Amino acid sequence: MAQEYEQLLLKNQLCFPLYACGRKIVGSYTPYLKPLGLTYTQYVVLMVLWEKETVNVGQLGSILYLDAGTLTPVLKRLEKAGYVTRKRSKEDERITVISLTPEGESLKEKCKDIPIKLASGNTMLSETDAKELYRLLYQFLGCN
Repeated sequence: MAQEYEQLLLKNQLCFPLYACGRKIVGSYTPYLKPLGLTYTQYVVLMVLWEKETVNVGQLGSILYLDAGTLTPVLKRLEKAGYVTRKRSKEDERITVISLTPEGESLKEKCKDIPIKLASGNTMLSETDAKELYRLLYQFLGCN
């Protein structure tokens, strides 16, 4: 390839290894989440709710870097499964508030060991490298 097109080589793209690693990491959750009937996106939504108990869709989208169009079907499926409720805010009906149900809260117990299982199976990075990668990724996202 001519040198003027060097910037178009896949190996020169920062975005590609990030994309590929993201897919690989998310895929590594599947054996743990599938038996629970959860997708990775549903899992991270639940993680936010386990921490905060109640959030509105806008807050959830900001935390997870997802738009309402992506979140709405995920939240509908979680609601249908009995893990969350979606209600309009009493103060502003344009805002949808998401809360855990008792079933959603009890799912936390079934999920509590997933991060440990994944971390123990990751021999690709040392603990120091993993912490540095974490720091760099959050720096990239603008979260210091």
